[in-house]
Amino acid sequence: MEHVVAITGASGGVYGVRLVETLIERGHQVSLIISEPGKLVLAHELDYHFDDEQVVSVLAGKLGMPEVESLLKYYSNDDFMAPVCSGSHRTAGMVIIPCSMATLGAVANGLSSNLIERTADVMLKESRRLILVPRETPFSRIHLKNLLAAEEAGAKIVPPMPAFYHKPATVSDMVDFVVGKVLDQLEVEHELFKRWE
Repeated sequence: MEHVVAITGASGGVYGVRLVETLIERGHQVSLIISEPGKLVLAHELDYHFDDEQVVSVLAGKLGMPEVESLLKYYSNDDFMAPVCSGSHRTAGMVIIPCSMATLGAVANGLSSNLIERTADVMLKESRRLILVPRETPFSRIHLKNLLAAEEAGAKIVPPMPAFYHKPATVSDMVDFVVGKVLDQLEVEHELFKRWE
C-alpha cells in the first residue's frame, strides 16, 4: 500500500528522508511532497539540492538506492491534480515529517492552500492515518491549541523526542528511534531501535 510522506520547512528534514528510505527498503510505495521551505531546509541541513524534476534521481543517488526510481513518486506542492489529494485514491496514510508550525496550523484548521494541506485534509475526512511530527521548541499556546485541534480531528502527534534507554551511540541512532516510532504508528515492521525488554 502507498504511504504519503510530506517534508515541510522545519528543522529535521533528516527524519523525513530516513522515513522515505526505510519505507522503500521494505518495499513500500511512497508518494513524496516537499514544500518550498522544506527544500531550503534540506539544502541547508543535508546539502540536498534539487528542483521538482530532480527529486527522485537526487534521492536515489544520495541514498545509494536504485530501487527509489520505481517505488518513489514525487508531487509538487502546487499540484492539485495529484492523485493523493483525492479521497477516491486509496493510501495507507500520510506522515508530515517534520511538520512546521505553519503546516500544523493549516491542518488543524482545515485549510487546503497547497497539496500537503489538501492531502492531510483528505486523510482526516476519510479517517485514514495522519501522523504529524512537529518540530518546534518551545511550543507557544497557539501551537499547543493547534496540536490539540489536530489530534481531536484524528491526527496522531509524534514529536521527535528521542529516548535513551536503548543507549544511542550516534545521531543516526536517535533519528532511527524517532522514525521507528512513526513506523510503529503506520504498523510497519522495523528494527530501527531496540525495544524495552
